[in-house]
Parts: sequence; C-alpha cells; structure tokens
Amino acid sequence: MQKKLGRNTVVLLGIGHTNAHVLRKWKMKPLENAELVCVSNFPISTYSGMLPGALSGQYPSEKMEIDLVRLCASAGVRLILDEVVGVDPLEQRLLFRNRPSLAYDALSIGVGSVPTFGDVEISDHNPLISVKPMQTFLSRLRDRLEACGGGGNPRVAVVGGGIGSIEIALCLDQRMKTNPTSLGLESGQQCEISLITGGDRIGAGLLESTRDKVESHFQRRGIKAIAGSRVAQITPSGLVLKNGATEEADVVIWATSAIAPPILKALSLESDERGFVLTKSTLQSTSSDQIFAVGDSGTMQDQALVKAGVFAVRQGPFLWDNIRRLLENRKLVNYVPQANFLKLINTADGSAIGEYKSRSFQGRWCWALKNRIDLKFMKMYQDYSPMEMGPDEVSADPEDVMRCLGCGGKIGSKLLGEVLKELEVPAHEDVIIGLENPDDAAVIRTHGGQVTVTTDFFASPMDDPYLVGQIALLNSASDCCVMGAQPTSALAIVQLPLGHPRAQLQVMRELMAGSVAELKKMNATIVGGHSIEGPRLTAGFTVLGRQLTDPKTKGMLEEGDLLVSTKPLGTGVLLAALMQGLLPGKSYLPLVNTMLLSNYIAIRLIQDYQISAITDVTGFGMAGHLAEMLKASGKSATIRMDEVRLLPGCQALIDAGIESTLAPDNRLVTDKVQFIGDAALPANAALFDPQTSGGLLFGIAESRLPEVVDFLGHEGFEETCVIGEVTANPAATSALTVVS
Repeated sequence: MQKKLGRNTVVLLGIGHTNAHVLRKWKMKPLENAELVCVSNFPISTYSGMLPGALSGQYPSEKMEIDLVRLCASAGVRLILDEVVGVDPLEQRLLFRNRPSLAYDALSIGVGSVPTFGDVEISDHNPLISVKPMQTFLSRLRDRLEACGGGGNPRVAVVGGGIGSIEIALCLDQRMKTNPTSLGLESGQQCEISLITGGDRIGAGLLESTRDKVESHFQRRGIKAIAGSRVAQITPSGLVLKNGATEEADVVIWATSAIAPPILKALSLESDERGFVLTKSTLQSTSSDQIFAVGDSGTMQDQALVKAGVFAVRQGPFLWDNIRRLLENRKLVNYVPQANFLKLINTADGSAIGEYKSRSFQGRWCWALKNRIDLKFMKMYQDYSPMEMGPDEVSADPEDVMRCLGCGGKIGSKLLGEVLKELEVPAHEDVIIGLENPDDAAVIRTHGGQVTVTTDFFASPMDDPYLVGQIALLNSASDCCVMGAQPTSALAIVQLPLGHPRAQLQVMRELMAGSVAELKKMNATIVGGHSIEGPRLTAGFTVLGRQLTDPKTKGMLEEGDLLVSTKPLGTGVLLAALMQGLLPGKSYLPLVNTMLLSNYIAIRLIQDYQISAITDVTGFGMAGHLAEMLKASGKSATIRMDEVRLLPGCQALIDAGIESTLAPDNRLVTDKVQFIGDAALPANAALFDPQTSGGLLFGIAESRLPEVVDFLGHEGFEETCVIGEVTANPAATSALTVVS
C-alpha cells in the first residue's frame, strides 16, 4: 500500500510520552491531506517509568519499549533515524547533519531532558554511566559491570536524590541479590550500593513520611545514603565530594535533575535558564506558532512545572487537538496542568511506596497498581497491527499489495532466461561483453578505450527517500565496480508517488541528495535522467564507468579457490518483514547499515589482491548468483551453511515463515543444488533470499586470504567470511553442494 503525498507535513522530533500519543492517534485516524514524519535517534523509544522494573528483572526490557519501526510502519508514517542540528522557523525547515532539510507545517519537539553535571570535573577513564539515553542504559551497565571482573563485590554509586535514582538503587540491589549473572557478574557476587545527593535527605520533593519509608528500605537492604554532599569530581576510582570526602566506586550511575539536551540549544528558540523551550499555554513555542515543545522539552512561560512524565502524558491530547487546529486555521486550546498527581516508587521487592496529596502509603497493592498503570499505558503503543486502508490509498490488486519491493521485486531468472532465448540480438563489433555472455555489466568499446554500463532500479521498500537514493545508487554502481570499472556518471530513473507538488518536490530533493552523496564518494556525478508519476516511489540509475583493468567476469573461478562473502544475508527477509510491519526495530539499523556499505571496494580487490572471479549478490540470491558463476566457470562448489552469516533477526523471521516473494522463483535453481543434511533446514532459505545492495562474492587462493580479510575489515566489512570452496566439475548432476 502507498498513500498519496499530502499537502501538509507534521513532524514529531523525538517520540516521548506526548509525541507518542500523536503517533497513536494518527494511526487510528490520519489527518486528511497530510503526512506525518517521526524523527528519532533510535529505532526504539523507552518508557522511563518502567526502566527500573526492567533493571530489577521484574519484566523483560521489551515491555518498556515502543518499537518505532513497527509502530510507524503499521501507521503508514515515515520514520527518519538521523541527527537534527537545527531548525529554521522562518522557512519552516528542520535541519539535519547529513541529509537535506525537511519542510514542516507543524513541528512538535519532544526530545526530553538529560541529567545535569553542572561544574563537576570528569577525568578520563572514569566509571561514569548516565541513565540517558535510556535505550542503551541496561546494555552499558552490563558492559561496565562485566569489566569489573570477578574479584570482589563491585561498588556502585548512584548520584541523584529524586524518585528515579531511588528506584535505580533499590532495583539494582534486588537484581544483584536474585540474579547477578544476568548483569555480567559471577554467581555469588553482590554490589555495594550507595546513593549520593546534594539535598538534606534523599527523596527531593517527597513528603517527609514518604522519605521515612524510603530510608527504611535503604537501611534494611544495606544501601548507603549520603545526603548533603555534592560531587566535585569523577575520577577513575570513583567520586570526590565537595566537602573533600571520597567515595570509591567501580560504577557511577548519574541520575541527577534535568537540564535541556544539547539539541534544544542548537534549535535557537527562546528558552528558560536551563535551556528548555519557552512555550505558551497552547504548548506553542514563543518563537514560532508552528513549533510545539512538549514534555520535558518545554517550559510554560506562565507556570514552571517539575519535569515529570505525568505532565507529558496529559499533554498528549492537547497537542493532538492543537496540531489539527493549527492546520485548519482554528483557535488553539490551552493546556491546564493537573494540580496533583500520584507518585509511585518501585521498591523491587513486590511492593511500592506511594503518595498522593498529603498522604503516604506502601504495600504490595501499590506495586500492583503501578504495574497495572504502566502495562496499560504501554499496551496502547505496542499494538503494531496495520491500520485500515483510508480513502486516499492508491487502489491495487489485493494479491499484489504485499509483493516485495527492492531487489525482491525483480522478475524471476527463469522468465528472463526464456525471453533472452527468443531474442535475435544483432551482434556488434564494439560490444565486448553483452547478452552473448551476460555478466554484471556490459562493456563497450569506444574510440577512447572501453566504457562499462549497467542499469538497475526498484520500487522502494522503505519510506525514507534519502536512504532510497543512497541504496539505489549503491545497488546500481556495484555492477560497474565488480567488473573493475570506475563509475564516472549516472542517469537517474525516478517514479514519484502521486500527490501534492510540494510534497513531491521534497521527496525528489531528498532522493537525489542521497544518490549524489554516494556519487561524490566515488568521484562520479549525475548527468541527467527521467522522472514520472506513479503509485509508489521507484528509483534506479544507469551507471557508466571507465574500465581500469581487463574486465573481471563471473566465469573465472579456479579449482581450489575459497569462496568469500562480504556481507551477511537476509535483506530480502527483513524488507519483507518491514513491509508487513513485522520487522523488529532492533533489526532495522543493521539492515540499513549493510545496504549502505559500498561495494566500491571491489575495484581495489580486483586491482590489488588477485581474486579470480567476483560478482555482487542481489536479486537472485546467493545460490542463484553462485550458480551463474559456476556455470560460466565450468566448476562446482561446496558451501557450508554454518559459515554463512545472517543479519540480526533474520533467522527468527525465517523460522516464523517470512520470506520475499521472489524467493520461490529463486529456489528453482535447486536442480543444480545438492543438499547434504536436511534440505528443508530453515537456515538454507537464506541462500535463496534476494538481496538489495547485497555483498560481494568472490573466489581467491587460500594463500591470499589473510591480507584480503584484513583489507576488508579496515573498510568496514566486518562480517566477511569464507563460506566454501571451488571444486572441479566432473560431469556432476549438481554444480553446488550445500552442507547443512
């Protein structure tokens, strides 16, 4: 499904409590003639209220996470994972570090807050771990604890006296007493935990009776509380306090009061003394009516609120209503914060401490209440079922709606083969490599030497035009590079989605910027192209290159060659899952990063490392492309499946029955494949998975392998591996043997 491009663009910068509400409401009923774009540094959004519970082991970390990749896919919303560096309120554009600016009609900033360090001196090689970003806190904590080794009990100092730091101390204590190995310690190891606060007592802002209950928990469980002492310095061995005392620590967890993150300063909007964006009661920035600042990111100019998630949650419906009103040129409504709110502290022992107004209480029922509130809240944002088709959806045959795109949308090799057999292609003296002996690219003789030319395009499986431009260019240029040709120029082939001209302009701007960025890295340029309108974004390039050496063809494998693969397999499976809203957010960046890894290095491989034959693995899958190489070389080969690497999450998706729509056609080469072991083994499916901007597959003598692997590692191809070897072909019925 592909929606028409709308007239208005709403941008959510950061997907915290408030902006997440807008995303959810948009999924339920999108605004007419409008597009929603979510911008985040991470594919996962973490709910702060449940972080301590995940730390204690009361529930898995997935329970506190909103999978933005799946949620945005299910809502038909564009997701950009990139760094924002500024905003232009006059031009109404959001500015990125590495991609074109993004036009907006309404922008909501909800990037939260960060702990403040004030004038604390931080030494090199310190044991500091900030609670934020929360998405990586648990993994960073585990890494730090593992680094402590097995000698004695690690000393952990938690800095901060609010509810968050209290919960971290209590929950970490519980985790260490019940399951220390899950956080990288050895069985029997414990943590010596202390909490340092500059306040007169721990629990700033809480009732005295609530503070008493917290301190009782600390005393009973052996957690040391140090009050009235601010940190002056963080050293490799721990903390130096401003009163001259020291607190030795192997881990320092920083969870102090909030200040604005650096991005808010970069936006150059009117702000308060801590850097938070000043807003009107409508949540609009005082600098621009088209910009909202919500949650911790904003400070209402007529009333300063504590930075607490409960206010951010309550702001959600007001923000949603006001965005609609802004786009419809109607009067906005004022947000009125609640006077009181419930505070619940997870003590990690099956109970909780709570307070409301002037009352303080505790018990197991408090934990049950907190747990029910948190799980109910998260359930609203963990529904990844696809939204219903709206009136502005482009009509399509239901059987074709979920056909895979990218290189998974290629026509099958059998069909192409039948067509080529029927063609009477005239020979030409200037064609060095063409359809008579097809390879990755054609090589044509010119008056000045030789030119290599290839073309490739695909319907986009992703909703980020900048990424699509990068990937489409790399996918096309790769065919030149594996022939030993230096790309020099490219012609663009673009189909823009139907919709408003302004939105089409934005898509084209981003798409071409992405492709030009990759061309510059190759010292190549764009020289023209052609564009049309259609049902969905489709992009590709005709790439021309200057042949630097004699063409390196597929049919040059030699007996005894080791077969080397430079990228993990699985892009087809992952892109199929993405289109169905089933791709886990944690698998998204590995997918993108592998497609963005340029095969331009193939030129160096050919020139400097005496490889025998090379190709890139794309639409026909590893088995299909290797079969082409073996046929052209007159050789056989053996592949060991336990050596073939897969992208993170790929195996689980294969096990769940996810595959590209091209995979069944790719399996038609199995008449050339002999399986030793279980032919139906799910891992074998990866051999027939179509790859978009896939890796290189080449043969090389064993003696040259170490230097090649070292070279590829330095170029970022860390998943390079030997998957098999080339053998003779003594009239065997199967050219390829797969050992499972």
